Amino acid sequence: MRDRRLMGELAAEFAGTMILILFGCAAVAQVVAAGLGGHDSIAWGWGFGVTFGVYVAGRLSGGHLNPAVTVALAMFSGFAWRKVLPYSLAQTVGAFVGALLVRWNYGSILHAFDPGLTMKTQYVFSTLPGNGTLPVDVFGAFRDQVIGTAILLFLILAVTDLLNTAPKANLQPFIIGLIVVAIGMAWGAAAGYAINPARDLGPRVASFLTGYSTAFVDQTGYPYFWVPIVAPIIGGIVGAGLYRVMVSRYLPVPAEQREPGRVETTSG
Repeated sequence: MRDRRLMGELAAEFAGTMILILFGCAAVAQVVAAGLGGHDSIAWGWGFGVTFGVYVAGRLSGGHLNPAVTVALAMFSGFAWRKVLPYSLAQTVGAFVGALLVRWNYGSILHAFDPGLTMKTQYVFSTLPGNGTLPVDVFGAFRDQVIGTAILLFLILAVTDLLNTAPKANLQPFIIGLIVVAIGMAWGAAAGYAINPARDLGPRVASFLTGYSTAFVDQTGYPYFWVPIVAPIIGGIVGAGLYRVMVSRYLPVPAEQREPGRVETTSG
């Protein structure tokens, strides 16, 4: 029974992350290769992808869709450490499959716009420092991903904390999607706001296997692929930790959740 339940959770994480990529990467492909839309449509595409992906996976798995979320919840919210690696693998494979579908569907358009399958269209699938054009070095991109993912986890914990002002009526996935839209609009220039190791690595591998020979390096030839993996993990831990230290510890506990004989005090 336990194994069956875990399999259901992994299937949900796979499906939810695939949905995320089907909207996110496809939105970028439509803008970059087809010339339809602009930066805002990319931000909304990723945000809607997160919203729909969390709605798909939320009941079974919690709808993490992101190893940075999974690790942070294991560190600060009691999520089982034994599930961290399986969840992360399911998320990455889901992102890989989603990217393959985008690559297949947009293949002719990508080839027409970028016959050599270069970095002109590589960032349809994976991120680059400065989005491949702006003067951002690896350290700047790393810093950006730490900050962006810290913001993401800080806010995810805020809107899912039942002791705080969590949204009602099953609106949490929608609000989390809006968080991603806001991060894309405010923190998208320096490194493409991967803020999710699975979202970047899965499509990066998919693009490499389908003709993008420079998928694992940046525009200078540096092996950049590790930055959107490591930095979001660090950022997620930082953001979740800051929420626990700055907000969560001070929230009053409702009377029905208090331990017998324990007196709750708050300071103004």
